Amino acid sequence: MVELAAQLDKVENELAEARELVSIVDDPEMAAEATREVTSLEARVVELETKLKPALLPHDPLDDRNAIIEIKPGTGGDEAALFAADLYRMYTRFIERQPGWRRENISYSDGTLGGVKEAVFKVTGAGAFGAMRLESGVHRVQRVPATETQGRIHTSAATVAVLPEAEEVDVRIEDKDLRIDVFRSSGPGGQSVNTTDSAVRITHYPTGLVVSQQDQKSQLQNKLKGMEVLRARLLDLRVAEAEAARSKMRKSQVGTGDRSAKIRTYNYPQSRITDHRIGFTTHDLAGVMDGHIEPIIEALKLADVEEMLGE
Repeated sequence: MVELAAQLDKVENELAEARELVSIVDDPEMAAEATREVTSLEARVVELETKLKPALLPHDPLDDRNAIIEIKPGTGGDEAALFAADLYRMYTRFIERQPGWRRENISYSDGTLGGVKEAVFKVTGAGAFGAMRLESGVHRVQRVPATETQGRIHTSAATVAVLPEAEEVDVRIEDKDLRIDVFRSSGPGGQSVNTTDSAVRITHYPTGLVVSQQDQKSQLQNKLKGMEVLRARLLDLRVAEAEAARSKMRKSQVGTGDRSAKIRTYNYPQSRITDHRIGFTTHDLAGVMDGHIEPIIEALKLADVEEMLGE
């Protein structure tokens, strides 16, 4: 932080000198050169300020955690399920490009026409939750569905929840607070499907949270995966309560963990994506859907930092 501040101070002094030179020099060639120098130094100031702002805030230890991501279709029927599948592919491709990151499916249910009923997966890697946490919320899509014969644009939605991976020491779960039901799996999953009661449903009485898990081959594996998701949801509840209390003094919903908020619209006819929390817009819809979401993530992070610094 000190190094960045020193660099910023040095560049700002150089910028002041360059501006003064522009105002007093008579030689047109020298004036043009000084003007170019001013433009270059102004860009450098912005770059250094962008790097310095996050360093001024205390580091959130949760940002270093692995992330558990849940994607579900919202309103819109089959088209919503197709959009949920598109978001799943978008995040998968983004994760594949991050050094040292790995994706592990926890639960995946196919919908009709190639859509997704529900996708739950864990992202393992340095800073996974910190990078992905602001993706939580309602994602809306506007496009002509593949099932539409008259070319009308429909609006559908899918929900994304990004949870910090919880350790047993983070969340204490009493056996008396749980109800665990077992039932037969359905769908893909190997020889055990429809022959043994391997699927597990866990109900947490104090919060009413319910987790179902059937993708693993044994009842024990399904219980372990289900408990992993339950712990993450319980930790997320605690984090969301703290964020909500903090957000009362803030203008936007960046970082509040509000799952019901419409955070982003993907407009296919205009090849436009808009994040409504910060008014960020890009027309690289094809690139974003191919997993190039870094510009959106960085813009959200910077807006979050600026808001916290402004409190």
